Amino acid sequence: MPSPRKPRLAHEQRIFFYALAAGLPAIVIASVLLYTGDFTPKTQLPLVLLMFGFWFGYALALREHVVRPLQTMANLLTALREGDFSTRARGAKRDEPLGDLLAEINILSSTLQEQRLGALEASALLRTVMEEIDVAIFAFDSHSSLRLVNRAGQELLAQSADRILGRSAAELDLADCLADEDVRLLTRTFPGGTGRWGMRRTSFRERGLPHSLLVIADLSQPLREEELKAWQRLVRVIGHELNNSLAPIKSIAGSLNAIMHKTQRTLDWEDDLRGGLEIIETRAEGLNQFMQSYARLAKLPAPNKQSVELAPLLRRVASLEARLPVQIVEGPALAPRLDAAQIEQAVINLVKNAVEASLETHSAGQSQSPLPVCTGVRLRWSMIAGAVEIQIEDDGPGVENLQNLFVPFFTTKPSGSGIGLVLCRQIAENHGGTLTLHNREATPGTIAKLRLPL
Repeated sequence: MPSPRKPRLAHEQRIFFYALAAGLPAIVIASVLLYTGDFTPKTQLPLVLLMFGFWFGYALALREHVVRPLQTMANLLTALREGDFSTRARGAKRDEPLGDLLAEINILSSTLQEQRLGALEASALLRTVMEEIDVAIFAFDSHSSLRLVNRAGQELLAQSADRILGRSAAELDLADCLADEDVRLLTRTFPGGTGRWGMRRTSFRERGLPHSLLVIADLSQPLREEELKAWQRLVRVIGHELNNSLAPIKSIAGSLNAIMHKTQRTLDWEDDLRGGLEIIETRAEGLNQFMQSYARLAKLPAPNKQSVELAPLLRRVASLEARLPVQIVEGPALAPRLDAAQIEQAVINLVKNAVEASLETHSAGQSQSPLPVCTGVRLRWSMIAGAVEIQIEDDGPGVENLQNLFVPFFTTKPSGSGIGLVLCRQIAENHGGTLTLHNREATPGTIAKLRLPL
């Protein structure tokens, strides 16, 4: 059997015994000299008691001077551990090692006190913001138990925080929100409301454990406002086009009706009648094309995505333009998944706009100078951040009103329908991509960027 372990002496006991051991040789020698010398017993006993008194007294004083600062520092650190940052050590002087240590502990206490005050103020601000915003916020731990909810979240579940904190997501009918996609739209009924909701889920860690932060926002009112604005814009555009066509048709029809009811007609009344009917036919055809363009925009089918070699598709589009050569700037060999027919139509529209802008500059340059003006269109593609970007660059005059480019039926061309760029952007967004147009910085011209995910 192993021998039982001897109990170790405490630190203050060891200091006391070391102090006694330091003075023991002197006490022994003094005692021997005292008893072997020519001293009477009345003198020997008081001197021995005096020596032993000073010996034990200074040993105890040394123990106290060593142990008391350590106890003070232990009390300070205990206060820090328990969150009491107001306690300070006295006698913290910088001219000695012990004073330096106590001064550093005091500084640490002040720093922790300021940090805790800042954390409390930040927490109070966060709680205030969470309570005031109209977005429901829920925090779930790794076991899908609710740990945090704000006022909007309580209203959404129609229960107070005391009744729902600690309950699982399944019990709160929020389990589906913690699964599947992190960002999505919901159409469902909660105890506190029914409608369309925008949901976003993110992850964070607290004390090393994973947590989920769930944010649910009511989109019904904003969507209704946007729908109303969209209808107002649509009615305004359609009403404008209808008035532009119906007003001249009504005026000319009234004039023709007046001619037909005259008893005495002029010699060229048939020419007036024929011209008026031609104008009515032209305006009716323009109105028909307008309605067809709108129907084309509204009935764009969902893309049928397949793996398509990008380079041959773009070369084919460039070869279709006969008015001006389109320069191909070769890029990497890419085969993204896309609807070849829709993307080809979008690129054709963008190249067509670029060619018309370049031809406009070319015609203006020829009218002002006998020297030829070098204008053209460049088509290139590249891979940027996991997406393919198709650029169509022209040498035209640029676009003055970039804000209205994607407004339906807005056009700067006399014969334009104002539907081409809107259709191109819708094709890009249906593919999960974007379409942007901006003017070139150094020289006149425009760059169209069609970015599609690989």
